[in-house]
Amino acid sequence: MAPRTASVTEERAAHADVSPVLIRCTAPDALSNLVAVLELAADGQLAYSAATRRPSAATVKVVEDVLVAGDFYGAREPIAAFAWPLLIQVGGLAVLARGDEPQSPPKPPRRAAATRLELSPRGRATLARPSYDALGALWARWQGSVSTDELSRIDAIKGQRRPATLTSAITRRAAVASALAALEPGAWTGVGRLLGILRAQRPPLVAARSLRALWRLYVIDSYHGSLGHAGSRAWDLVEGRYALCVLFEYAATVGLLDVAYTDPRGARHDYRALWGADQLSCLSRYDGLVAVRVNELGAAVLHDPGALPALGLPVPRRA
Repeated sequence: MAPRTASVTEERAAHADVSPVLIRCTAPDALSNLVAVLELAADGQLAYSAATRRPSAATVKVVEDVLVAGDFYGAREPIAAFAWPLLIQVGGLAVLARGDEPQSPPKPPRRAAATRLELSPRGRATLARPSYDALGALWARWQGSVSTDELSRIDAIKGQRRPATLTSAITRRAAVASALAALEPGAWTGVGRLLGILRAQRPPLVAARSLRALWRLYVIDSYHGSLGHAGSRAWDLVEGRYALCVLFEYAATVGLLDVAYTDPRGARHDYRALWGADQLSCLSRYDGLVAVRVNELGAAVLHDPGALPALGLPVPRRA
């Protein structure tokens, strides 16, 4: 226990004006949460936009209500409750349902916009026989999905949709997964150290395609607030925040990482020098992440998927 206490305490020292630091062990609840969300999809309760590839606000609230320990920050800052509907959709466990079409139309009808998720055959099989292999497969499939980009969850960073601005999200996810695989399972790692690994590894985590692309990204104002003004600090604001999102919203939600975290408001100050940043209490909802620990489930998924069936973790009981 000494290494755990020391690591989390050291990282907390960098957030001296923020308290308390909470610890969430995610692996024991991960499979139960997956089953609960699949049950919502089976009941037609997950509204999902085909255009934005995002769950509705009402869906996020419904998901938060069924999570074993609730969301990390409750309903105030959705993280896991936002991620689960997206994960089961890009992971092939749920598909977009279509509305009924009129019979014998004079012209081929325009298909109705998808408004909810329904279980795929793979999702029905997973719901019937939940296993930790399903979580490993979900993590792998999410890494290769092309329909979403986690950087869009950093709402304060504007200009992301301009062409030739961002690198491939798949490449960025692979960089974060590589850094996680380099961590010692069972040991706490402060996010500062982990971000250092991501920046130094080869290839490093890169989000902006070029320096010119970096100037297109901005906070508050496209000219005065351009992240090009941030110079070397821009990596922490763009790539660093992207990494925090992947770690907190996806790796921890699936159950691979235990997390130590605090209130994101005032947790990090690296963006304060930006023009207009005094209007923001934090740059992202992930700013409160303090430290991570690759747990038993994470070690199996990252290093030995064949060990997943033998994990001594709870399996949800079905009625």
